[in-house]
Amino acid sequence: IREQINIGIAVAMDGGLIVVTLRDADKKTLRQIGSEVPTIANRVRDGKGQPGDMGGQTFTTSNLGMYGVDEVIPIINMPDSAILGIGGASPQAVVRDGQIVARTMMTLTLAGDHRVTDGAEGAQFLGEIKRLLENPWGLVL
Repeated sequence: IREQINIGIAVAMDGGLIVVTLRDADKKTLRQIGSEVPTIANRVRDGKGQPGDMGGQTFTTSNLGMYGVDEVIPIINMPDSAILGIGGASPQAVVRDGQIVARTMMTLTLAGDHRVTDGAEGAQFLGEIKRLLENPWGLVL
């Protein structure tokens, strides 16, 4: 168990992906996170990274949905405890109350280090993300 929650965010650069780090993410508002992540990513992309901009993450996210990828199978960056793969969101036919309707759907995949966590905890975590995405006011209230 770590004292800090530092989230790594995979960022595309010429020549590949890098992981920038949002430090103390659990202590920040969504507004702060929304402001800090692009600032750090752009600084590192421009070759002006500062100490702490990379490394030391405890969990990473990798969003390849913007490239038209529907599903991602991410690989854990050590010493992370897990990595979340985020696919693209797109309209799909689903059944709701016995009717076929169009809904925006996306696939999330989670790879966890079983020395730190297990599949049951991972499933609970994904369930909580699903709940928050389906009821986003829970993120701001």
